[in-house]
Amino acid sequence: MIDTPSTVRGRPATQARGEDTRRRILESALDLFAAHGYEGASTRQIAESAGVNLPAIQYYFGNKEGLYRAIIEDIVADTERHMAEVSPRVRAALDDPAATPPELTELLCVMLETFVTLVTSGTQVESRRLFFARAEVEETPGLDRLHDNGMRQIFNPCLALFARLHGKPEADREMTMRTMALIGQVVIFCSNNKRPILAAAGLDGESVRLMKQIVREQTLAICRAAAPAE
Repeated sequence: MIDTPSTVRGRPATQARGEDTRRRILESALDLFAAHGYEGASTRQIAESAGVNLPAIQYYFGNKEGLYRAIIEDIVADTERHMAEVSPRVRAALDDPAATPPELTELLCVMLETFVTLVTSGTQVESRRLFFARAEVEETPGLDRLHDNGMRQIFNPCLALFARLHGKPEADREMTMRTMALIGQVVIFCSNNKRPILAAAGLDGESVRLMKQIVREQTLAICRAAAPAE
C-alpha cells in the first residue's frame, strides 16, 4: 500500500484516538477495581464505564489480568516520574564518600517530601489508595510488582541515606525499623479508613505544604535522636 498525504495525516489522529481510548479504560478500571476489588469488578462494567465495547479491553490489554497489570505499570511509571529529579541526586551522594551529614539529611527530607507529593497528587488519588489497600488484602496479580516498586524507589534509598548518616550497615535492624517509622509518617496520609482524617477533597495546596513541613520537622528530630552520641 502506497502512503498518501491523507493516510499519513490520519495516522497521528488514529493514534491519538487509540491512546485516548486506552487511557479511558485504565481510568475506569482503576476506579472500579478500587471500589469492588479484582474479582468484584467485571470487564463488562469497565467497558461500560469507559464508553467502549467489550472487545476493546481485549484489543488493548488482552484480558482482565492484563488490564490490572497495566494499571500497576501506570502507577510504577508515575512513581518514577515523581522521583526522577531526586533519585539521581541520592545515588550520587551515596557514591560520594565526601558527602556531608547535612547534605544526606537534606536529601532524606526531599525524598520524603517528594513521597508526600506522590501520594497526594493526581486526579484519582482516592482510587489509588483504595487500589493499594485492596491489592494487599486480596493478594491480587502484580502485588509483588507494587512491593518491588515501593522498595526500590522509596524505601531502599531512604534506608541507604539513613544508615549512611549513622555509620551503620543497611542490614542493621534498627536502621530498618527507623526507616519504616520515617516512611510511616507519610503513609498515614494514605489512610483508607471509612472515615479518613483527611478526605481527598481536603488535600489542597496549603494542606500538602503543611504535611511536608511536619514530615521534615519529624524527620530531622528522628535523625537527631538516632545520631551517635559524641
